[in-house]
Amino acid sequence: MRRSHRSRLARWLVAASLAATAVVAEPAHASQPTDAASNATVAADDAGYVMGYFKESLNGSGDVNALHLALSTDGLEWTPLKDNRAVLTPTAGTKGLRDPFLYRLNDGTWVAVATDIPRGGDFAAPNPNIHVWTSPDLVNWSADRLLNVNRTNPNSYSWAPAVHWDRSRQAYGITYSTVPEGSRYSVIAVAYTTDFRTTTAPITFFDGGPAGVIDSHVVTDVNGMNYLYYKDHATGGLVGARSASSDPGSFRRYGGTLAENPCTEAPTVVKSLTSGTWQVWGDTFCPNARFDVWEGDLASASWTKLDRSRYTAPLNAKHNTIQTVTAAEYDRLLRTFGGTEGKRLKSYNFPGHFVRHVNFDAGIAEQPSEPHLDSVWRLTPGLADADGVSFESLSFPGHYLRHQGFAVKLLRDDGTAQFAQDATFRREPGLADPDWSSFRSLNHPARHLRHAGFALRIDEAVSAGDRADATFRVGY
Repeated sequence: MRRSHRSRLARWLVAASLAATAVVAEPAHASQPTDAASNATVAADDAGYVMGYFKESLNGSGDVNALHLALSTDGLEWTPLKDNRAVLTPTAGTKGLRDPFLYRLNDGTWVAVATDIPRGGDFAAPNPNIHVWTSPDLVNWSADRLLNVNRTNPNSYSWAPAVHWDRSRQAYGITYSTVPEGSRYSVIAVAYTTDFRTTTAPITFFDGGPAGVIDSHVVTDVNGMNYLYYKDHATGGLVGARSASSDPGSFRRYGGTLAENPCTEAPTVVKSLTSGTWQVWGDTFCPNARFDVWEGDLASASWTKLDRSRYTAPLNAKHNTIQTVTAAEYDRLLRTFGGTEGKRLKSYNFPGHFVRHVNFDAGIAEQPSEPHLDSVWRLTPGLADADGVSFESLSFPGHYLRHQGFAVKLLRDDGTAQFAQDATFRREPGLADPDWSSFRSLNHPARHLRHAGFALRIDEAVSAGDRADATFRVGY
């Protein structure tokens, strides 16, 4: 949960050059608490991941204060659902949200909670409420309702709610950031609930000192230990704490600080489905809408930052939440909402850069960038050969990447055979990595699409550097 940094982002940009809700009748009560072991069978069947997020872009044109969902089989490369449009749009409170959190309840059903704030809203405005939705299957959702988690603290906010199971209390803890009555700095507070309709009075869950802490994620019952990750203003990054108990006040800091820069916040802790490793995702707001990811061992807080070639978050995603899902849940979500028509092409050797057009010239540029849709493409059957591929701009329909004099530009299809030839490529295994892709020119088959000095061209890929320049990941 961050404060606005528009001017800084605008300077950075200069220097660097679509929503519906599925609703069912709301159940009388949310999931009644049972021991978490009752959900073990579901967890054993987990085969993929779901990500929740809201959206924000550098200049605000892509801001959407609603819940979006994406899917992944490996937790690293993500397919947004519904063409990256909202799945749940708030109808209660301010009718906007930030900082969503998804959680599977002990009976296998789901809850989504989020900060209640509209687009452009006042971050510091007092608000004791959070948004709550419940769902049996991540597809059919209850009506939006407000839950007062901070009723004894009327002069503060209730930011970035997250949910965990407290076995000793047989209740769900909802942690969130707030400034307690009479205090001058933010702490992580907690209120407990069994039905997500009423809560206990809030108490301080974790006090990180006078610099303040925000953005909590609590993971319980991991080999007898409980973990809290949060944003620590004193260190400017993400920090872990742990406790043999999940009691408020019992967590003690361990390990170091994870931060790409002081703008890193919103930790999301994720367990790998295929190994014993964990990940910590961190959002950043300078530049905005970009994630850094660390992988390692939760118990020892031994973390290694992942290269950006290893993962791709959805375009403009902010403050994500990640949970594992079963194959049936994954398939149901994709079948119901669909994936994305648009694709992005990530550079192999500049993995923070994506193919985009600027003033109809084509190249690769650091993301995020504006206009953000200028880096999104429809991969259509080749204009000159349906077995090939052509790249149609999402923001300029009817315009395609075409080479002229070996330089690549975005030009309107003029209907000629020459245009179709120049705008058609053969997709092949990546020249630098067969798990990625390369694109051979149809009418100049010795040449591949590549970047040179960040501009897009077709050239012969002679050296290892050339082959790396001509290798891209097609995703979103």
